[in-house]
Amino acid sequence: QVQLVESGGGSVQAGGSLRLSCAASLYGYSDYCMGWFRQPPGKEREGVAAVDRDGGTSYPDSVKGRFTISKDNAKDTLYLQMDSLKPEDTAMYYCAADPGTCLDIRPKYNYWGQGTQVTVSS
Repeated sequence: QVQLVESGGGSVQAGGSLRLSCAASLYGYSDYCMGWFRQPPGKEREGVAAVDRDGGTSYPDSVKGRFTISKDNAKDTLYLQMDSLKPEDTAMYYCAADPGTCLDIRPKYNYWGQGTQVTVSS
């Protein structure tokens, strides 16, 4: 059974940092490509970071230089380091996994976590 559990969300002031974690129960975790997505209230889900099996990464311009995705295959855990946070980063954040969708920041992944809330105040 595939399970993805996010943690690390919370409330922070603009300019602050948070690190999100996603603990994965996936057979063959190292073979999966992973991504982080977010969904602000009333808006569509959007990708903020993706990582492939070899550590290659992809980011949209809105977070490039502020967010960093990393994948620890020894711990079966995905991370998202978020720096210089802005109020517009406020959203529910989800991690996702897929064996074939790599470096894609469109929400086309097979497996999803339940999300962790990030709130950035001005």
